[in-house]
Amino acid sequence: MSFSNFPDEIREAAEVRLDAGRHVFSQGDEPQNYLIVTEGCVKVFARSAEGREVVLYRVRAGEMCLLTTACLIGHTRYSAEAVTEEATRARVVPAAQFERALDASSAFRRFVFEGLSLRLAGVTERFEHMVLDTVQQRLARYLSRRCGAGNRLDTTHDALALEIGTAREVVSRQLKALEEKGLLRATRGKIEILDPGGLALLGGGSA
Repeated sequence: MSFSNFPDEIREAAEVRLDAGRHVFSQGDEPQNYLIVTEGCVKVFARSAEGREVVLYRVRAGEMCLLTTACLIGHTRYSAEAVTEEATRARVVPAAQFERALDASSAFRRFVFEGLSLRLAGVTERFEHMVLDTVQQRLARYLSRRCGAGNRLDTTHDALALEIGTAREVVSRQLKALEEKGLLRATRGKIEILDPGGLALLGGGSA
């Protein structure tokens, strides 16, 4: 993405490099910086008091973190956690400089609020599916979208549970049900899609 129309605070912001698996922020932390990812991917997830987790969204190249932006504008603390899923680079803008740039630059202000709008719409859609769709529909949709050209996905039942917001045991039962329908074959750490069209239809997409 181009930073040419942004004020000096943004154009000259330091860039950090984070290895995969690096913790970015934790629930209860106070945000110190505004981050713009330029390469890689950051996963943002919530954790209940019982330890159950659910993925809220991902931040990829050219995107900003909805939660960080909202916390900086509202002067609140993080209500979720974030970790890098792969090696990641990001521009780091201290909170005070972020506020100055937001006041001074219409281009930067438009970038921030357009990003907030897009992110909020995506998170809202995700939670609509979690509330209104069955677990089987959510699982089918996720597998349809994440399996590559070879119709295979390397993952675990725990990871799938985190992605679709349910328990590992529920994922195991639903995978077995999808196997019985002839839609996929699940082995340890791997899922092979046998009927991509049927799985997409079950997930609410097109064949």
